[in-house]
Order: sequence, then C-alpha cells, then structure tokens
Amino acid sequence: MSGAWSRAQFETKLREQGRAYHIHHPFNILLNSGRASPAQIRGWVANRFYYQINIPVKDAAILSNCPDRSVRRAWVQRILDHDGYGDDAGGIESWLRLAEAVGLARGEVEGLAAVRPGVRFAVDAYVNFARRAPWPEAVCSSLTELFAPEIHKQRLANWPEHYPWIDPAGLGYFQSRVSQARRDVECGLRVTLDRFDTRALQDRALEILKFKLDVLWQMSDAMANHYGVPL
Repeated sequence: MSGAWSRAQFETKLREQGRAYHIHHPFNILLNSGRASPAQIRGWVANRFYYQINIPVKDAAILSNCPDRSVRRAWVQRILDHDGYGDDAGGIESWLRLAEAVGLARGEVEGLAAVRPGVRFAVDAYVNFARRAPWPEAVCSSLTELFAPEIHKQRLANWPEHYPWIDPAGLGYFQSRVSQARRDVECGLRVTLDRFDTRALQDRALEILKFKLDVLWQMSDAMANHYGVPL
C-alpha cells in the first residue's frame, strides 16, 4: 500500500466524494427544478423528518463514546442546534414549520406514519453505526456536511420561485443550516484529518464517507420509488 496522503491530498479525496451526494439524485433534481407535485414535496418533507429527529440521537451517541473533552465541547452544539436551547427553538422545530408551510399537519408528521420502510432502515443504520463505531469513525461519517451548504442554497434560491404556494417563512431550516453546516464541518474535518493519518486509515475514512452517502441516496431512492419519481 502506498504511503499516507498529505492533509491537503486527503481533504481533496474526501471532497471528491461529493459526486455521490444526493444533490445529484433524481428526486432532489425534481424538487429543485420546480417539477415536483405538492404530494411529492409533502412526502419528502414528512420522510426527511425521521432523519431530522435522529440527528441529535446520532450526535449523542458520538458524545457518549468520545473521551476527548475538547471534541465533546464542540460536538454538543449540534444537539442544541437541532433540539433547541433557550430562545432558539432548534432545527427539529424549524422542520415542523416547513411541514406546516407545505400543507402538512404537525401531528401527522410527528406520528411518522408517512415514513417509508427504506427511509427508516437507512436512518436506523446510520444511528446504529454512530453508536457502535469508534467515535472518530462516527465523526467521519458526518462529513457529508462538506456538501450540504450547496443543497440548502439551491432550495433557498429555487423553491420560492417554483413553489410560491409554500410560505417562505417555512424555509428557515435551510437558511440556518447554510452557516451551521460550514461550522460543523470545521470540527468534523479537523478530527478526521488528525485521526486518520495512515493510508489504511485514510482509505477507511473514504469507505465511511461512502457509507453515509449511500444512506442519503437510499433515503431518496425509497421516497422516489413511492412518490413516482423515475430513477
């Protein structure tokens, strides 16, 4: 096996995995092109809620396995971002406001009745990985955030134009995540570049990131198959 990549080379390899990010999935392309029906948008919002409510569960699992206080001090912000803290209602609440903006009842979304089995399976696999994997590997799996700001910016740019029936006030989740995802990447990327410092470990990191990309892609596949989006 060849020697380890430099930090810059390794980061480039990680960022190259963005070609498999679900921004390229046919369902996401449909949503951002203005061709999605109200039922398809509502289905996407209802299913993605299951992912949203599991993000802080995943992050709590990482914290429970991490002995590094400095990492815990940075990582705990992710839980507060989603669950809320003080006057900040948090990302889960913002997602429920999105659900209401697209015409869904809050209780209907919270009941999870619309969540497709493939979505549930993929999200549960991700949470279980975070619980059982060594904490640096679980941190590495979060690096799909490298590619997240762009997908949120697309929604903010395209949805008000294509879907004027959606209350713009419901798009607050996307607005908040543009900056939060960039901040979160700094911590996750630093840990990955520091801890995965041999070629074998760097190859493992790429495998982990591909796994997380597959989780997001599978979620989109499950929704596309149910809501009539050609793959």
